[in-house]
Amino acid sequence: MSDSPRTASAWAPLRGSLFRSLWIASVVSNIGAWMEDVGEAWLITSQTSSPLIVALLQTAESLPIFLLALPAGALADVVDRRRLLLATQTWMCLAAAALGILTLLDLATPPVLLVFAFTVGIATALNVPAWQALTPELVPREQLAAATALGGVGFNIARSLGPAIGGLLVAAVGPGPVFLLNAASFLAVIYALYRWQRPVPTSVAPAERFVAAMRAGARYALHAPSFRAVIVRTFVFIFFGSALWALLPIVARRELELTSIGYGLLLGCLGLGAIAGAVILPSLRQRLSVEILLALATLLWAGVLIAVAFVRVLPVLCALMLAGGMAWITLIASFNVAAQTAVPGWVRGRSLAVYMVAFQGGIAAGSATWGMIANQAGIEWAMVAAAAGLPLGLLATLRFRLPTGEGLDLSPSLHWPVPLMACEPDPELGPVLVQVEYRVAPESSAEFVAALNSLETVRRRDGAYRWGLFRDIAQPDRWVETFLVETWSEHLRQHERVTVEDKAIEERVRALLKQGIPPVVTHLIHERYLPSLNCDDPP
Repeated sequence: MSDSPRTASAWAPLRGSLFRSLWIASVVSNIGAWMEDVGEAWLITSQTSSPLIVALLQTAESLPIFLLALPAGALADVVDRRRLLLATQTWMCLAAAALGILTLLDLATPPVLLVFAFTVGIATALNVPAWQALTPELVPREQLAAATALGGVGFNIARSLGPAIGGLLVAAVGPGPVFLLNAASFLAVIYALYRWQRPVPTSVAPAERFVAAMRAGARYALHAPSFRAVIVRTFVFIFFGSALWALLPIVARRELELTSIGYGLLLGCLGLGAIAGAVILPSLRQRLSVEILLALATLLWAGVLIAVAFVRVLPVLCALMLAGGMAWITLIASFNVAAQTAVPGWVRGRSLAVYMVAFQGGIAAGSATWGMIANQAGIEWAMVAAAAGLPLGLLATLRFRLPTGEGLDLSPSLHWPVPLMACEPDPELGPVLVQVEYRVAPESSAEFVAALNSLETVRRRDGAYRWGLFRDIAQPDRWVETFLVETWSEHLRQHERVTVEDKAIEERVRALLKQGIPPVVTHLIHERYLPSLNCDDPP
């Protein structure tokens, strides 16, 4: 019996041995990471009572991702992702081991903890875009949403077990051995990646250069409206919502006077709530729109912040953490799926890097902000201010509607013909001027201009840095579209970047042209490079 898309298909990606092995390895590694988070939080709160310094631990972890995510995304798209992941996982393994040894030697002071958090943050910045961009390589397109959701389930399984195990171990043996166990947990991912023989993608265009790849990623994010919506909504929510992660260690230790086990229990309840939310989320999506789900989850998270500010009864807080976990997974899964499905494969690593800039930038800026407010006005006021900002931010960003990804086909259409050339230009020559001549009946002019405006977004998003549309005043039916591309190789990449969705826009433009007169495309390279082309003189 075949899987129903409403039931068993949610687990279908786990039937693939490669996805399953990497998923299990990532769960093991994430358990170790959450154990280390508990150990770090408990160690730093045992050495200082300053809310600002404790909150800066979150900032130190997130700031490198904010600063380095775009270069990391470019690396993820231009180098072998498997090799990059092996390097970053080894880096994090060694850093965790070094922190464990320093802690056992009583050398892990707050400055040392912040330095190591920043160091691991650098490796994480390089790791995350490549890791997330792997998912479409591991599963068929129809399983992408399920695979993304399973990634969230695995993360929250780790978030449920890791803090609880970490709290018990910190109480029993101290944070040092916990850090060493985290180092060992990376070996599972390293082994799974080592065994994978990843096929190397082929391309007719020359390989992208690193700086050009970064510019292309930034350009795509700037000119893709659906992806911009994901970025804005993510940053606004995370900025205000990060108050809980930044201040919960202080609340647990100073206000509730909990042990590390109690703190781990609170984090574990958040993780259990997230798992429960991931299980019921597919059925909720069938009944409610994404925007309604996001609004309800945002309000619920705001309520949890207010409760954490004033409630000091542990069982009640645990119940609220369960509800908060459901809200958190609803929001994060929605943002993550939207970021994955709103972009084509060629720029996925860079786009997810920009998404991580918004996510981790929100955490870094938010954690520092709420830590300073808590330092000056108290934890209660910081939590209340963050809770009040959540619905205000929701209202302010309602016009940035999240893309659902349903029905979008962002696979390459490969329908652009190879340019006609009298000779083969050097790939790095440029700039390149592309002209497309159209013949349009005068009565269709207004509709044609509107369609070309949509095409402008596609041109700029895929590589053009200047675009224009001109009408011939001597021949009113003649229109000329022009766009400039940095190099000939970048224009060849444009041929590979055009998606099936873009082809549909071009077909709408063609439907407005005069019968039997197709567009005429011309390619021109700047005159200063003409002597180097070595083309024969025209007859």
